[in-house]
Amino acid sequence: MWSAPLSYSGKGRPRIHGNQFKLNDSQSWWEPEQTLESVEPKLGKIRLRKWDDLHFRGSPKHPMTLILVERLETVTGRLNSQPLWLVWVGIQMPSLAEIWQLYLRRFTIEHWYRLVKQTLHWTVPKLSTPEQCERWSDLMPLLTWQLWLAKDVVREIRLPWQKSLPELTPGRVAQSMLPLLIKIGTPTVAPKRRGNSDGWQTGKPRTRRCRYPVVKKGKGRFQKSTKFVS
Repeated sequence: MWSAPLSYSGKGRPRIHGNQFKLNDSQSWWEPEQTLESVEPKLGKIRLRKWDDLHFRGSPKHPMTLILVERLETVTGRLNSQPLWLVWVGIQMPSLAEIWQLYLRRFTIEHWYRLVKQTLHWTVPKLSTPEQCERWSDLMPLLTWQLWLAKDVVREIRLPWQKSLPELTPGRVAQSMLPLLIKIGTPTVAPKRRGNSDGWQTGKPRTRRCRYPVVKKGKGRFQKSTKFVS
C-alpha cells in the first residue's frame, strides 16, 4: 500500500503515490495515527494500531484506513496467533476499540451465506428480472427466522452417518421440518389429476419473455493456443 503524495512542487508530473507501506516489512511502517492497548478476558493483552489515508496501487483515489490487531499475550501463556490486518472504507469509522469486535461477526455471517446457498437454495432459481431476484432474496432472512423458531418444535431426523446434536443447527432443523409441515398443512390448492389440460384461455394475450444477451467469457490475455504435433 502507499500513502498520499506530498504537496505538488510545481515541476513535472504530479505524484500519485507517497511512501510505500509493506505489510510484511515493519521497517517500512511509520508512526501510526492512533495506538490502543487493552486486555480482553479470552484473548489477553492486545494492541491496535491505525494508519489513515492509505491506498492500493491501482486505486490512488480511494483512500482507506489500515488497522493492525496484535495479541501480545494470551490467557494460557501461549502466543500462536498471527497479526490481523483490517481495512476500513467508509464515511465515519467506529472507535478503534469497537471496530475489531465488529469484525468477529464475520464468522457467523459467512456461515449464514453458506446456509442460504446450500440448504435454502438461494442461488438455484434462474430468475429473469431484478424484482424477482430481490423478492427471492428477501425470503432468505424470513426462512432463517422460521428455522430458528422451529428449533424447539421439530423432532430431529438425521441420516444414518450423522450424530445426534444436543442443540439443532439451522441445517439440521431444515432437514427435520417435513413432519412439522405436514402437520401444519398448506393453504395451496390440491394438485389436479392427470389428463388433458384445457389449454390456453381463448382471448388471453400472450407476452414474450424478455430475453437478455448471453455473457460469454473470452480467452484470457495470457492464454495461448496449444497445438499438437503428430
